[in-house]
Amino acid sequence: MSVKETVALGQLNYMHNYAQFPISFSSGEGCYLIDEDGNRYLDCVAGIAVNDLGYGNDEVAKVLKDQIDTGLLHCSNLYYNANSVKAAVMLNKLAGSSEVFFCNSGTEANEAALKMARKYGSAKGKYKIISMEHSFHGRTYGSITVTGQEKYHKGFAPMLPGVLYATFNDLESVENLVDDETCAIIVEPLQGEGGIVPAKQEFLSGLRALCDEKDIVLIFDEVQCGLGRTGRPFCFQHYGVKPDILTLAKAIGCGVPMGATLAFERVKGTFAPGDHAATFGGNLLATAASQVILSKLADRDFLEDIALRSSYLEKKLDEIVAAHPDKCIERRGMGFMQGIDLKVAPRDVVSACMEKGLLVCSAGYTVLRFVPPLVISREEIDRACSIVEESLSSL
Repeated sequence: MSVKETVALGQLNYMHNYAQFPISFSSGEGCYLIDEDGNRYLDCVAGIAVNDLGYGNDEVAKVLKDQIDTGLLHCSNLYYNANSVKAAVMLNKLAGSSEVFFCNSGTEANEAALKMARKYGSAKGKYKIISMEHSFHGRTYGSITVTGQEKYHKGFAPMLPGVLYATFNDLESVENLVDDETCAIIVEPLQGEGGIVPAKQEFLSGLRALCDEKDIVLIFDEVQCGLGRTGRPFCFQHYGVKPDILTLAKAIGCGVPMGATLAFERVKGTFAPGDHAATFGGNLLATAASQVILSKLADRDFLEDIALRSSYLEKKLDEIVAAHPDKCIERRGMGFMQGIDLKVAPRDVVSACMEKGLLVCSAGYTVLRFVPPLVISREEIDRACSIVEESLSSL
């Protein structure tokens, strides 16, 4: 079909819960997506931080094909499977965690984390959870409740009880909410949907000390910022602050739906049989793919190369901000998770870039977001920034 035909059928048959652009892709190659009319787009969205290794990666294709050829894509969690076990071992080694629960998405990973935290605190009468304003943790009722943005709550009240919101990067605001019934604090080390805002060192260190003092579970949501996006296997490793629970998804399955909840020593053994489950969690196809990206993240050279190229992206984005003070406020972010805070509507810039063959997206209300595949080259960074520059100039 053509792009026009696919879009028309989609508009007739989909629920209208996405503000979709009128475009449809049929293939991918490296850091490029090709639409059904044959047009090529340099992709700095990567499925929203999912396709870390780009498109058409030979290693990913091989492990998926090999698994398909076995005839076994899924078997129940009533049994073990080697792919899932290998992925769990790799995750625990990379993160320093003790246990892994596999699921299918970031919101599911966070649901598991919230249940684990409440079970941990239940014996002591603790149930309250502190989240951050402008946070984003998913769309199911638990995860949307701890999402600190009113726009996601509108029309779905009442939210779940026992959730309070502090100010991100303001330790005192968290301390003021803590009481004897607080069981958990959930935070993104690098806020994504809230506008690409990194946590301050003293904030995360302070949260860790507070949780240790009060026996509170500290949850880090790295669904978007984890898995190499900031130049380390996990974002928390930049800060030297370990969580008690870590949630992951997006890039972990190389495009195959997958999520994971990692338990560290404090909460090890909290879940017992029957406490939580996911029918497709840890299925053989997703965990086969996950081993490709996890093996890359154990390679120091791979991570150092990400750090070098993402530093180059930062430099180029800083130049754009400096050249357009009438339209840009600042660049912020870490690694290949970057944003430009704008004085103009991000969607206008996104649309202008798309017309010139570049895919970018927004975050929050004012931020232009860049989350390209981790394999993007300097030449591709130059092309992307040149298109952004042209698009800003045209507005």
